[in-house]
Amino acid sequence: MQTLWASLAVFGLLIIFHELGHFIVAKLVGIKIHEFSIGFGFKLAGVVRGETAYNFRVLPLGGFVRMAGMEPEEKIEDEAQAFNKKTVFQRMMVISAGPLMNFLLAVLLLVVVFMFDGLPLPTTTVEGLLPGGPAIDAGLQPGDRVVAVNGQQVNQWGKMSAIINAHPDQVLELTIERAGRQQEVHVLTMRDEHGQGKIGIYPVNRVQRLDLFSALFKGAEYTGRVTVLIVQFIGLMITGQSPLDLGGPVRIVSEIKKAAGFGIFSLLQLAAFLSINLGLFNLFPIPALDGSRIMFLVVERLRGQPVDPVKENFIHLIGFGLLMLFFVFITYNDVLQLFQK
Repeated sequence: MQTLWASLAVFGLLIIFHELGHFIVAKLVGIKIHEFSIGFGFKLAGVVRGETAYNFRVLPLGGFVRMAGMEPEEKIEDEAQAFNKKTVFQRMMVISAGPLMNFLLAVLLLVVVFMFDGLPLPTTTVEGLLPGGPAIDAGLQPGDRVVAVNGQQVNQWGKMSAIINAHPDQVLELTIERAGRQQEVHVLTMRDEHGQGKIGIYPVNRVQRLDLFSALFKGAEYTGRVTVLIVQFIGLMITGQSPLDLGGPVRIVSEIKKAAGFGIFSLLQLAAFLSINLGLFNLFPIPALDGSRIMFLVVERLRGQPVDPVKENFIHLIGFGLLMLFFVFITYNDVLQLFQK
């Protein structure tokens, strides 16, 4: 039951924020909203407020904001409220707002984690050593605290790592503190696959709770860094340099179950990671996704006239069908892997 509620909460949060992005910007530029829906399929419950119906539908795997003027044959009393009568820039703002809200959600979730659970900060104290690594050969031990490298004082892991990284295949003099006494240790660094120096130690992490502004900065920084890593990983998969590793809702629910078992903050971190993935995925120029709609708007801007709406909708319909087939394949693969464990 915990997994069910955790999954519904995570999926619901990601979908609501995404669709809320479209909804808010559409309202700001004066577009009439017919329906704000969470889920697909037949309606389970709903309420009408003003000109908009707010609905929950049976399949909680997405959502949509149905705006006036998105269907070619729709008759609209006030054309000024139609999506297709807005400028290209306004329509691009409406479409891109959904994915951008997912990135914002990731930042906000991480802010909560960093403020109330804390951010692990590596120290210069050794927690573990790589078997067969230079640090073991030099006699370093867990609990040793590195205070200087080649005479340069180091009180942060980042500064110490930078010095070591810059000296591959070289002997470094480490000043360490052990049992309250300082001593010098000489370590011959090894060169890693990136040409950087390593000595094979793992740091003790100190957890620090951040203030609001520091948490916002770190949340934004982490979101940006994860986004870049995801793009790089996708590039490696496309070029065949990394094995294809895709997961659908079944695997996501499995990961949510694991995260929920570690507590609310682990669940929030996973939700932030999933939100980044959702925002990025929706920006890809794949028919039926926001990225494809943005691409059609770019084409319209360059041509000076829109693509035939009937043809565009047909392309999105085909894309949606292919996405559903892909979704079924991913789900089938996830189920197979689940039973093989």
